[in-house]
Amino acid sequence: MSPVPVPRSPVSPSPGTRRVAAVDCGTNSLRLLVADVGTAPDGTAVLRDVERRMRIVRLGEGVDATGEFAPGALHRTLAAVDEVDVLCREHGVGAADVRFVATSATRDVANRAVLVEGVRERLGVEPEVVSGEEEAALSFSGATRELRGRFAEPFCVVDLGGGSTELVLGGARVDSARSVDVGSVRLTERHFRSDPPGPAEVAAARADVDAALGSVAADVPLQRTRTLVGVAGTVTTLTAAALDLPGYDSARIHGAVLPVDVARAACERILAMPREQRAALPYLHPGRVDVIAAGALVWGAVLDRLAAASGVVHVVTSEHDILDGIAFSVAER
Repeated sequence: MSPVPVPRSPVSPSPGTRRVAAVDCGTNSLRLLVADVGTAPDGTAVLRDVERRMRIVRLGEGVDATGEFAPGALHRTLAAVDEVDVLCREHGVGAADVRFVATSATRDVANRAVLVEGVRERLGVEPEVVSGEEEAALSFSGATRELRGRFAEPFCVVDLGGGSTELVLGGARVDSARSVDVGSVRLTERHFRSDPPGPAEVAAARADVDAALGSVAADVPLQRTRTLVGVAGTVTTLTAAALDLPGYDSARIHGAVLPVDVARAACERILAMPREQRAALPYLHPGRVDVIAAGALVWGAVLDRLAAASGVVHVVTSEHDILDGIAFSVAER
């Protein structure tokens, strides 16, 4: 699995902490966080990374069209789960301290039992196929814990994934949330055939996204947003584009505060690029090259919608997301 540069810890957890492992099995990637969770002097839970890993598995390949996991996608994903098992053993995390969460693609398929059984056999844990609303709540928890007191509330956290996008509004807790089936993989497979996408393809994809975001307003009062927060790989990559980084730099991306118009302009640049040009971007993971254009379209539409609804003029990028929320949930159960 591709490592995010985090110093390795000894096998033993830090004193006064509980070592846990969180797995986020999404439409495009499978990610692992091993962390020590403890308590701050004020009584709040704090998380210290031991190891973060990510592999692009494209579990959702073809799901939008067929309603089933493809054999190759299952093979790639379960191979990554084998790696998760090795890493959990290396860091001394037992099955009772592991939570495996599967999201959008797994919600949509008829043959999810194959994945569920494969994970159970390898890790000894029962994978949880969470609803869009629970996915949203976990993302909100992971993203906002360190932002409280630093930025105005309520937050609107947007988790832009491969199969779905979650929008969550709240402060100390979630007030409202909605998950919609627009994501980088799903839209790419549904609409994009040309390189770069042609005007008709872009228009069709925008119509899908606009309809989905329009339906969110019935459940989430976006106009109340005081701080807009973007999470997950598409958003962090587009933040790297807006910052014109010479490579993917977590330290500069995490916590970046960008003017909405700067973030929006980066989306338009990425959407207009041919594949060869995208592939040459030094901050773009190879597994995102073919889907980042659709992700840029979604993120640009979200920025437009939130700016118009609430008047926000900046967006905060966080590398803490559903994975961190899962880790906190393990420690609290």
